[in-house]
Amino acid sequence: PERAFAAAAGRRTSTMRAWMCRRYGGPETLTLETVPQPRPKPGEVLIRVVATSVSSGDVRVRALRVPAGMKTMARLALGFTGPRRRVLGTELSGVIAAVGGRVTAFKPGDAVIAFPGVAMGAHAEYRVMPADGRIALKPESMSFAEGAALCFGGSTALHFLRRAGLKQGERMLVIGASGAVGSAMVQLARQQGAWVAGVASTANLDLVRSLNADAAIDYTRGAYLGTGETYDVIADAVGITHFSGCHASLNEHGRYLSLAGGLGDMMARPKGTKRSIAGPAAERKEDVAELVQLAAAGAFRPVIDSIVPFEALPDAHRRADSGRKRGSVVVEVSAACR
Repeated sequence: PERAFAAAAGRRTSTMRAWMCRRYGGPETLTLETVPQPRPKPGEVLIRVVATSVSSGDVRVRALRVPAGMKTMARLALGFTGPRRRVLGTELSGVIAAVGGRVTAFKPGDAVIAFPGVAMGAHAEYRVMPADGRIALKPESMSFAEGAALCFGGSTALHFLRRAGLKQGERMLVIGASGAVGSAMVQLARQQGAWVAGVASTANLDLVRSLNADAAIDYTRGAYLGTGETYDVIADAVGITHFSGCHASLNEHGRYLSLAGGLGDMMARPKGTKRSIAGPAAERKEDVAELVQLAAAGAFRPVIDSIVPFEALPDAHRRADSGRKRGSVVVEVSAACR
């Protein structure tokens, strides 16, 4: 009888809690449910999630908040009445709970940072990831909260800086410099040797200066385009400008980076030597490794707006919806987040 009981117990499916998004709408559409806990297959690792974030990407998917002209395409890609990937969450930090066969790079107990990206699934107590995918050991000097805020903004910034071909000594303007993507853009552009001005509200100017920006511009005190100042690169991290409106503020061979723009900026044709760069950001394993190395060296730090408990994850969505968050809203899934 004891052996039979043990065998039956081994066949039981372990469970976990996860926040589900079954239909598009506001934060109230999210429900905390008990679902089967995944098991790692050969070549995979099971991560116990310690912290995750609610990014602008999560908000866009949850609310189907997409640029003008792209809603039909978004439904085709994401799901018609609700997200196909019902557990949101693009990034996480945690601890390896189990490894599948053939995994040698990680072992149970390792603290890691992982970036599921568009595959999502981080708003849960456990997440399976490919061991050779976008996952890296967490530096001891970095908290789990910082690790959970590292990849979404950082990888987006690296992608657009790479496409822009930013050069040392070039002048760059970052619009929305206090958000998760904008704050990463300021730091990483400065790391690459550019002169950087960040645009933010009055309350966030000190934050922008703390990111090593060369100038902090208060958008509430007047225009920051068309003032006679020109730039080699203009990056809009919040989607409030267009290539046509920034063209006059670009130097020859200038690049406009539409990080959150619509179809118009994606289809915009070059104007003389000036061009628009838009579209989704690539998600690369190499970028995760670079961000971890920069963070370990003290050259890049994710900005954390606030930390909320797992049970209050819809509140993190509300904060992200407000348009006033500074950096990332982090969600504490289990103990040891800080």
